[in-house]
Amino acid sequence: MIPGTVFHMEKVAQFASMLPPLGALMGLDIGEKTTGIAISDRSRTVSSPLCQLQFPKLTHLIHALNPLMQEHRIVGIVIGFPLNMDGSCGPKAHSVGDKAIELARQLNCPGLLFDERLSTQAVERSMIDHDMTRKKRKKRKDQLAATYFLQTALNQISYHRPL
Repeated sequence: MIPGTVFHMEKVAQFASMLPPLGALMGLDIGEKTTGIAISDRSRTVSSPLCQLQFPKLTHLIHALNPLMQEHRIVGIVIGFPLNMDGSCGPKAHSVGDKAIELARQLNCPGLLFDERLSTQAVERSMIDHDMTRKKRKKRKDQLAATYFLQTALNQISYHRPL
């Protein structure tokens, strides 16, 4: 594996082929000010929210992620890719793509850019439906969005596992 290898969502099978049989994945919803973090179990069946970090600078985020990566034995990262609604890449998507390459290189694991369109809206609607206060929603939305798209990625990755 080459550190810094990042695959686009159409290449889920290639990403899956770089992963060991067991090992957790980490989902990252990278925003301008915060990053929501989710993790999967070692068998990559279910995702769970982990935390939300307030590190706008990539170098600080990398330093904060290193111990989490080791503690949870993370073998790959799934990064939310903020495409425009028509599927095109705007400035935000290009920025996240550049950060994803650096994250994968610095964290020495493969990365997968995964379509995050509507994940935050789906999570927000669910939190509103459960009468969560605006303050609580703000505090948790990024990590829940990461959980949402990580679970979708896990479902797709499971189709590409060898039997």
